[in-house]
Order: sequence, then C-alpha cells, then structure tokens
Amino acid sequence: MCHLQLRTLIFVAWVLGYIAFLLSVRRMWTGKYVRSPLARSLLMSMLSDGDAAETQEWYRCSPDLLGESLQPLFVQSNLDSDTQNFLKRSVEKSTWLFTQFYHSFVATILSPLVSRTSINGFLGRGSMFVLSSEQFQRLLRIEPDWMAERLLDLGAGDGGVTEVMGAYFREVYATEVSVPMKWHLQRRNYKVLSVDEWQQTGFQYDVVSCLNLLDRCEDPLRLLLDIRSSLVAVTGRLLLAAVIPFQPYVEVGGRWQRPKEYLKVKGKTWEEQVTALSSEVFRRAGFEVEAVTRLPYLCEGDTYNDYYVLDDAVFVLKASEGSSV
Repeated sequence: MCHLQLRTLIFVAWVLGYIAFLLSVRRMWTGKYVRSPLARSLLMSMLSDGDAAETQEWYRCSPDLLGESLQPLFVQSNLDSDTQNFLKRSVEKSTWLFTQFYHSFVATILSPLVSRTSINGFLGRGSMFVLSSEQFQRLLRIEPDWMAERLLDLGAGDGGVTEVMGAYFREVYATEVSVPMKWHLQRRNYKVLSVDEWQQTGFQYDVVSCLNLLDRCEDPLRLLLDIRSSLVAVTGRLLLAAVIPFQPYVEVGGRWQRPKEYLKVKGKTWEEQVTALSSEVFRRAGFEVEAVTRLPYLCEGDTYNDYYVLDDAVFVLKASEGSSV
C-alpha cells in the first residue's frame, strides 16, 4: 500500500514539475509572443488594421525575380478577413492555459507511439489555414456563385481547409492516412477515400488539391502523374501548395526520414525555388502553371507560440497540351 502511495506521489510531483517547466518556458517567449490582455488587444488591433510588418512579409514577392514565363502569372495576395479571423482564434486559444497544458501532456505521452498528425486529430488541435475563400476564387478565376461537380482534397487533415474549397463543389472527396483525422472528415460528411482508392474510382475530378503534401510523400512525381490522370480533361485543375524552402521528408513510425524519391529543388530564395518547381518538377509531370501566389501556411499555436507560420507557394496547375500519362 505504501509503495502504491509513493508511486502516486512521484507521479503527481512529476506532473506538477512538468507544468512548472511549461510555464517557465512560456515566459521565455513573452518578448515576441506577449500574453497580457493589453498586449493581445494590441496584436488583434494590429491584425485588424493589416499594418503589421510581419504579416506584410508573408505575402511579399519580387515578380521580376521569377522566371520570365511566371512573371505575368503571379497573383498578389494580402491579409484578408478570413486570415485575420483565424489568427485571432489562434491567439485566443493560446491563452487557454489548462487546455494547452493538457494537450502538451497528452502529446508527450503519445508521441513515441503515434504520429503528430494523429495526436492533433485525437486532441482536436493544430488546425491549419492555407487560403481563404476569396483567395481561392482569385487563384482559380471563378465567381462567388461558381459551382463544379467534384473536389478531391489529398491529405485533408481535419477538413478545415477542405471546407473553404468544398463550398464550390457538389461532391467533396478526401484522403487522409491518420485515423483520428478521418473521423473529423467523416463528421463533416466528406467522402473519405483510401490513399490507394482515389485514382481508381471510375470518375474524374474538376479540382484536386494537394496542399503541403508533395514534400511529405515517398513518391512525389508518381503522385503528380496520378493526379493528372484523375483530372477532368481540359478544364481540370490542380491546386498545389508547397512550403518554401522545399525540404522533403516523411514520417515513419514517429520518426522523420528522407523519402524514397527525393526531389531536390534548386535556389535559395522563394522566387528561385518557385521557378525551379515550375520548370523542373511540374514540367516533368506534364503540368504548366496557370497562377501562383505567396501565402502564409498557418497552424494554431500551443503553450509556446500563439500560432506557427511557414512560407507557402500556392500554384494552380493545368495539364500541358499534348502531355500523356
């Protein structure tokens, strides 16, 4: 009995120590990620005004540094209301301390056993934001009342980004390898296909979205070829987002490793790598660029940060004339 009580006391002490550690680490970030109500109010006001230097940098591009064929295809994006609302929600959630402590504790316990994506799906955290409805319309050059038959969202996660695009389609299909994320997609009434099934349904898709997946799969060129063969002829489009700098790796058994087919994209700047993706990778797969923009790839924050952000290049691709699978 005494032995059991001792183990219980040790466990409780460990939990309290862990919480104290998280609090101390959180305070280390207050210079950049301030937490006081006044500071949060100022941040939200800054986002509403759209004047933050950091957020302006998320969309900055020098079109004259792009390849000559890409320069007229660049679409300038800006911080809009949907993006502002996502950031405000993320800032607010980051202040839910007990929720964040619980998430961090569970993630620490489960991380040796399951993937980060599945942990986020189980906890209902880590929602992503790639583009707004307005940005989707501008990139695809469609009107607000435009409607097509089928959307396929590959690697759809919890379906938050799928929902933005799905409003323009009568049928929405999605793939996801994480079981908890599949549950989220099914609750949204999306048709969830297996990763080996979507290419063999017997029908084609008006739009396939492949958002931040190309650098996280074993065979990216094969994926692009399969997408091209699954698109509606002539009018079908691929919406593809890639994190820049392009650094491919895959998660296997909770560990990150180099994919079987490693795509090395030349260039050091955003513009150079976007040009290399267009001229080397997409062209090899039989695609040509119709539009490209720079957007922030946003993720909800945690104990340490209000939100996380990566640099995205978002392309609209169409099958090249005369290309064959």
